[in-house]
Amino acid sequence: MAIANYAGLLAEAHRQPEPQRLLFVFAKAELPDNPDAQQRERFEQGEGGVLTPALCVDKTLDELSDMTSLIEESHRTGVSWDIVFVAALAGDGVNPPTSEEAEGPLQRMVEALQMGSISNFLAFDRQGNAVDIQ
Repeated sequence: MAIANYAGLLAEAHRQPEPQRLLFVFAKAELPDNPDAQQRERFEQGEGGVLTPALCVDKTLDELSDMTSLIEESHRTGVSWDIVFVAALAGDGVNPPTSEEAEGPLQRMVEALQMGSISNFLAFDRQGNAVDIQ
């Protein structure tokens, strides 16, 4: 199933047989170090650049409702972001993983994103639309 938006992600996560905890890494689009003129121009047009992890959090499905609430919560941190990457972590059949159990996978997710490895994660813009980053 293709997930087109954040609401679709939540619906699909609720359908899973194992209780889920979602892992979020909020990333900021920035110019790469020492950009050339073409990179700078594309970035100014809202294209290109590099995505740098800025904030991460894990949540159970009971702690999530809609994209507006997620944006409001992230806004309270004072950290700006452009794209949020999401992964799911399955529980034990009865309970979702604890926040402590999610700590390692969340850290590995941040490290993967820092290395530019994004293919294992869903990405959403600030409107909650799925984004295909190439």
